Amino acid sequence: MQNKQCINIKSIAMKIKNNIAVSDNGFVFNPASGESFTVNQVGLDILNMLRKGEKQETIVQQLSEKYQADMAVIERDFSDFQAMVKQYHLHQNEE
Repeated sequence: MQNKQCINIKSIAMKIKNNIAVSDNGFVFNPASGESFTVNQVGLDILNMLRKGEKQETIVQQLSEKYQADMAVIERDFSDFQAMVKQYHLHQNEE
């Protein structure tokens, strides 16, 4: 059962709210809350891929290839990043 849940999570694309502003240098602004954040290049890559509707498995694979990093490390970092996106309400609620 646990494996099935993991597969489902990886195949779902998290959606970033349309009103979230993201600059080319990693500055992120949420106009609804007035909060701003800065992300590093990897975070910027993740946000850009999420905005394009990419799924977790695709994002992890592309980041692993781009940065020549272990997929397990990228998956863990991606999960941490997803938690941050949810914590700061940058994602669209699923309907």
